Amino acid sequence: MKTYLDFEQPVADLEGKILELQHLAESGGDVDVTQEVSTLREKANQQLVKVYANLTGWQKTQVARHPERPHFYDYVNALIDDFTPLSGDRAFGDDKALIGGIGRFRGRSIMVIGTEKGRGTEGRVKHNFGMARPEGYRKAQRLMKLADHYRLPVLTLVDTPAAYPGVGAEERGQAEAIARSIDTCLAIEVPLITCIVGEGGSGGAVALAIGNKVLMLEHAIYSVIPPEACSSILWRSTEKAVEAAEALKLTAQNLKELGVVDEIIPEPLGGAHRGIEEVIDMLGLSISRTLDSIADVAPEDLREARHEKFLAMGRA
Repeated sequence: MKTYLDFEQPVADLEGKILELQHLAESGGDVDVTQEVSTLREKANQQLVKVYANLTGWQKTQVARHPERPHFYDYVNALIDDFTPLSGDRAFGDDKALIGGIGRFRGRSIMVIGTEKGRGTEGRVKHNFGMARPEGYRKAQRLMKLADHYRLPVLTLVDTPAAYPGVGAEERGQAEAIARSIDTCLAIEVPLITCIVGEGGSGGAVALAIGNKVLMLEHAIYSVIPPEACSSILWRSTEKAVEAAEALKLTAQNLKELGVVDEIIPEPLGGAHRGIEEVIDMLGLSISRTLDSIADVAPEDLREARHEKFLAMGRA
C-alpha cells in the first residue's frame, strides 16, 4: 500500500478510486471499468504533475524523508558488484548507521561509504535512523585512507537527518570525529564523488560530502540543520519548520544556484519512491560519467581542486 504525503491528497483520492474500480472488476462483476480507469489514471498523472511542479522547501523535505524512498543498500545492491562490507573503527566498535566497503562499479574497483536509515521498526532501530555515532565517522576515515592507499575512487551516499546527538556520542567525541572525517575528505588524493540521495543534514552529512563532485537528487535536501531544529532554536518551537525550510535554501535547485552542488539528477514524476529502478539507473549513469571525467586527474590536482572548491564557497 502506498504512503501518501499530506500535499498528495488529491492524487491519493484519484488513485484510491482506481483501486476501488479494479477491485470491483476482479470480484467478478460484469461491469467494464477499463475506460473509467484509464480516464482516472490520466487525471491522477495530471494532478501529480501539478502537485510536483512547484514544491516548497518543506514539501521537498517531506519527499526526501519518504519511507519508501530508496536507501543506501538499494543503491549498492543495484550498482555495486561484489560489495564487501568493512566493519569497525579499530577503536570502539562498529556503527550500523554508517556502512562502507569495497566493490566494483561498472568494472572499476571502488570504495563505497554511506548512511543507511533502515526499513521497518527493527531496521530503523538497528541503523539508528541513519544517525551515525563517532565510531561511524572514524570508520569512514579508516576506509577513505584505505582507499587512498590502494588508489581506489571513493563514492559516498548521503541520507541522514544529522549525526546522533546522544550523550554517549558526545562523550566519545562526536564533533572531533566529524571534523577529522571532513579533514580526511580533503586530504585523500583519489577521486571522491558525493551523492545526496535523501536528507543531507548538518555535520553528519558534511562529514561525507566534501567531494570533487557533489551530485544531488532532484527532491533531496541538504542543509546546515534540519528545519525542525532550526525552528526550535530561532522560534523556540517546531511549529515554524515550514518557514525555516524556506529560509535554509535546502533544495537541490537552491544549492545548485549557490554553487554548493554540481549536478541535479532528475527523479521520476512523484519522487524517487515512485520509480526506484529508474532513479537508481539515472544515478548510476551520472556517477559513471562523473568518474570518467576525473579518473585521470593527477592525485595532487584532485586534492587541490577539492580544497579550492570548498574555500570558494566561504569566499562567496
